[in-house]
Amino acid sequence: MFSAAILGCAGYTGQETLDRVLAHPGLEPVALGSDSLAGRPASALDPRLDGDLPAFVPNEEAAAAGADVVFLCLDHAAAAALTPPAGAVVVDLSAAHRLRDPAAARVWYGAASGAWSYGLPELWPPEGRLIANPGCYATAALLALGPLADGIDGAVIDAKSGVSGAGRALKESSHAGAVLENLAPYAVGRHRHAPEIAQQLGFDVCFVPHLLPVRRGLLATCYVRFADDAREALEEAYTSSRVVRVLPDGVAPELGRVQGTDTAELAVYADGATGTTIVVCAIDNLGKGAAGQAVQNANVALGLDETAGLRVSGVLV
Repeated sequence: MFSAAILGCAGYTGQETLDRVLAHPGLEPVALGSDSLAGRPASALDPRLDGDLPAFVPNEEAAAAGADVVFLCLDHAAAAALTPPAGAVVVDLSAAHRLRDPAAARVWYGAASGAWSYGLPELWPPEGRLIANPGCYATAALLALGPLADGIDGAVIDAKSGVSGAGRALKESSHAGAVLENLAPYAVGRHRHAPEIAQQLGFDVCFVPHLLPVRRGLLATCYVRFADDAREALEEAYTSSRVVRVLPDGVAPELGRVQGTDTAELAVYADGATGTTIVVCAIDNLGKGAAGQAVQNANVALGLDETAGLRVSGVLV
């Protein structure tokens, strides 16, 4: 049994990470960090949490609790400022350590990222104990395009995410009046996940995100020119994965099937008129796009079953 500390536990990704740790046969939560809830019981976050869990402590105290694995569910500035606890596996769910190039990290996040391993287990398994968890949009785009990267030199990515991707903090753009019965692009040509996707693929991408009027779920539609058999390449890449499913011909990815799970669905299409290969990926932005992938990365780093604690089976309505 390994001990786990979760910093930023009061946010969406923190709560989702805690939920998976509670279901994990090999992890035990020993420190719940939250500067806003420090000193209060776990039930202050959710009344379903009982007295068996430790009370909230400040994030700095949780980081120093001596846990075997530490999940950083903080904003990128706070995560960048934190000194990783010595000897612990640290999984950073923020964007602070995703970009390897120091100059790019300063441009996009205001600070150099340091020597962290980028962990997308199916394509780039984490190495070492300091792991940068991919962004939600980047996860979907990279699952769709990573196995094809050697045969393409550019991509157009049209992606849409549920409002929980904006985090729990109040923002005018995520108010119900701005989101419900609406659909709009945002950060066009300047979204921080674009350089992350380009870094892993090896070429620049045209990436446009949109905000969906749903709580959770993310769908990325990727357009490329690929001369070989894209379905064969994707099926080969994910043949042993219990997380990523390449769907049969005629079956389209759906948010409803991945919401609340840590799985990904992929489908491949060909547009005969233009010679375009279209790959669609659906994930839960809080699952495979955040907390589920963080636990998956921790499992790999700790030598545990890769899917321990994850939601990978079932037929949710």
